[in-house]
Amino acid sequence: MYFAVLPLTALACEARPPAGARAEPPYGERAPETSVPLSKVPSPSPLPSSALSDVKVGAPVPPGAAMPLAELLSASSAFSGKTVLVEGEVRRACSKKGCWMELATSHDLSAAGCRVTFKDYGFFVPTNASGAHARLAGEVVVKTLRKSHVDHLEAEGARFTTKNSDGSAVEVQIVATGVELRKS
Repeated sequence: MYFAVLPLTALACEARPPAGARAEPPYGERAPETSVPLSKVPSPSPLPSSALSDVKVGAPVPPGAAMPLAELLSASSAFSGKTVLVEGEVRRACSKKGCWMELATSHDLSAAGCRVTFKDYGFFVPTNASGAHARLAGEVVVKTLRKSHVDHLEAEGARFTTKNSDGSAVEVQIVATGVELRKS
């Protein structure tokens, strides 16, 4: 008996959402309470900068004072596993789907930042979200990314300031449940 082994990938942009995950409608619109089959969700496409004036994706972001990103990054291990409300600048976004973004303390490439992914791969941000101000709610995760994932993210425009000798990298992430973007 012969078995075919198919490689599985856990890479963010290539993975499909888990069965039953809620897919989001086009950017800036709220999802209906019923789930939408992934096959019916349009592929993300770049939006004109003016379309980013007030984009809200995922669950509504709770009201209240948001923590500055610098505060979270200075004590990331203390926040690991906790849900936070945070604000920062979108320095980069996935150029293929918008399935991640880099949130930073400023748009400067040397500024401290972290990667933001989206709960259950259930929604995305516009691929041209770079330059927007973001306010989001999500869980802080500190983890080591294997070399193949680091390489994949770098191919999409991500930048890692420190990598381990094997090509892996430790990274602070926020798994967002909702994101609000504002571009001036």
